[in-house]
Amino acid sequence: MPSHTTNDFTMHYEVHGEQNGGIPVILIMGITAPGAVWEAHVEVWSEHFKCITPDNRGVGESDKPPGDYTSAMMADDYADLMDGLGIEQAHVVGCSMGSIIGQQLAIRHPEKVKSLVLMCSWARCDEFAKSTFEHMKQCKAHLTPAAFMEWIQLLIFHKRSWDDPEVYASMLEGRQGASEDPNPQPLHGVHGQAAACINHNTLDQLKDITTPALVIGGEADVFTPSWMAEEINTELPNSTMHLYPESGHAFHWENLEDFNQRVINFINAN
Repeated sequence: MPSHTTNDFTMHYEVHGEQNGGIPVILIMGITAPGAVWEAHVEVWSEHFKCITPDNRGVGESDKPPGDYTSAMMADDYADLMDGLGIEQAHVVGCSMGSIIGQQLAIRHPEKVKSLVLMCSWARCDEFAKSTFEHMKQCKAHLTPAAFMEWIQLLIFHKRSWDDPEVYASMLEGRQGASEDPNPQPLHGVHGQAAACINHNTLDQLKDITTPALVIGGEADVFTPSWMAEEINTELPNSTMHLYPESGHAFHWENLEDFNQRVINFINAN
């Protein structure tokens, strides 16, 4: 797995679809998750685009420095990575925490962002969201890896996923995989990322993002409720929004084929 080091921080990443020309797509994953979690999307998107899937600060093979992170700091990680790889501009797709990093990348480095897909995103946390991230830190500290993964699954999947035997079987596999992970995220990595999520507030800056944006999520998301997407879509001057019915925070897996094609169409149009 290749890596890039700048300012004493090393970020690991993978490249898919390297044979494809044009503007690449950078995929930014959410809290606790490494870039490999994009697998079901990259499998399709890499047929059309060069896709780059880094591990965020605090997880995977990237460095995991102690202390609080910020969404601006993590956006600068991506700007440095783009500079290191000679990428002048990219389509940016961010999921959950990855979407707030994408917002900051478009605010702080607008010339680097060709288009922006904001999945299950927020511009600011209310007290419910803050409590969710605080509770996540407590769960990480006190639960086994498998039980922590189960708690995450409770947070992100809609009831229809739990009722689907095939999907539920994959959830069980996910818990088993968490218990066998040779490189688990350390507690301080969760703390650092949670701080970035809690303290993120770009509500007054969204009007400055003129990049074409797709705001997308699930109508039944209990983690980042739909009012968050609606608020972002209202403030962005050049955005469209789509919310999937009967879908949660993991709407992108619950509507996999439609979501994958919708993102392809959006990128091709921009």
